[in-house]
Amino acid sequence: MLPLLQLVPAKLLNSSCSLEKTLQCSCSFHGIPTPSVQWWMGGVPVGVDGMDGSLQVTSTMLGPWANSTISLTEEPEMGMRLLCEGKNQNGTHALSILLMSRKSSLASQAFVKGLIQGAIYAGIVIALLFLCLLPLIVKHIRKKQAKKAAAIQAKKSSKVRASQELEMSLKPEEPGKPIVATFSESQILEKQDKRAS
Repeated sequence: MLPLLQLVPAKLLNSSCSLEKTLQCSCSFHGIPTPSVQWWMGGVPVGVDGMDGSLQVTSTMLGPWANSTISLTEEPEMGMRLLCEGKNQNGTHALSILLMSRKSSLASQAFVKGLIQGAIYAGIVIALLFLCLLPLIVKHIRKKQAKKAAAIQAKKSSKVRASQELEMSLKPEEPGKPIVATFSESQILEKQDKRAS
């Protein structure tokens, strides 16, 4: 009696694409029974093991593995879809590849280059604007600091005067000894008038 083979649906094991002179994409499937591989370009099936103008498909099967490679010698149309499909009676597995032409990549490169240039120019404009505004900013900051320093100085001066006046008013007057204090002129005259009387 023969052993029963376990049925395995088609499964994509590996895929790759490379671009040199031509675009080559490969797909490898595994399954029991061995999957058949079909390529589709723009929704249209591509012939197996043949050449179709700009397309060439090569497929090999070995045991439960199926490998297939498609080569494109011409530039694909913008947004063209390439589909690699592996299928057996137990299931289907597919890989979709969006093809872009080299021209479109040049357009995107030009866009990125323009975007980078725009960012650089914007940075230069902002730096120049900052340099123009810097003297105004410094002037504003110095003005604020001068006001703050003047307010602190005025507060300090008034406290010193007040403490000196308080200290002098608390000292007993000795006859014949001159009084040295920071009083206003009117206060000095008042004290002299009091002594004279």
